Amino acid sequence: MEIKINSVHFTADQKLVDFVNKKVGKLDTFFDGIINAEVTLKVLKPETAKNKVSELKISIPANGYLFAKKEADTFEEATDLAIDAVRKQLDKYKEKLKNK
Repeated sequence: MEIKINSVHFTADQKLVDFVNKKVGKLDTFFDGIINAEVTLKVLKPETAKNKVSELKISIPANGYLFAKKEADTFEEATDLAIDAVRKQLDKYKEKLKNK
């Protein structure tokens, strides 16, 4: 699976990039058919709490893609929340495939 990371209005450090790659890469264990993943990291209104946003878009065959957008105090936390949301969507997608 190809993982693409975009950081908007800031430069992500290597530690953050490694964290995102590791976490998103684990989605392969839940579903083999993932084509690629695109992660967008943004900072909203720097003066507020919960201003880090992580958007996760997963491309899958036939259905197109799954998407989750989460906000938190850190990019790591927001990414974890987005991955959990996409994992639930993958479970539902796999159930649909089984029932066909």
